[in-house]
Amino acid sequence: MLNQPSKTLVTVPNPHPDRVYTVEMETAEFTTLCPMTGQPDFATIHIEYQPHEKLVELKSLKLYLWSYRNEASYHEDCVNRILNDFVAAAEPRSAKVVGDFTIRGGIHTKVTVEYTK
Repeated sequence: MLNQPSKTLVTVPNPHPDRVYTVEMETAEFTTLCPMTGQPDFATIHIEYQPHEKLVELKSLKLYLWSYRNEASYHEDCVNRILNDFVAAAEPRSAKVVGDFTIRGGIHTKVTVEYTK
């Protein structure tokens, strides 16, 4: 696996597909560009999911989130796309993504999206 941004989420087999459990992951290093100004937007991304047959490999998740760094995207769009791509790759029982963006123009934005099978 390279150390370059990638839109590919790699999965590995879940060694406990019969058990219902929750995995939580968080990074405070998410960056994207504001499509209106071109200025960087920073966020903490929190992903919570109940895996079924597959787990998302963490380095691929890091490189996937890194791929947004030079992309212009609204907060709501980023978080929804992250959830869509995560669900498409991992096929979890359920998933939730929260994007907690730093204050911009005096406004704090927090976007939460959920998926249930």
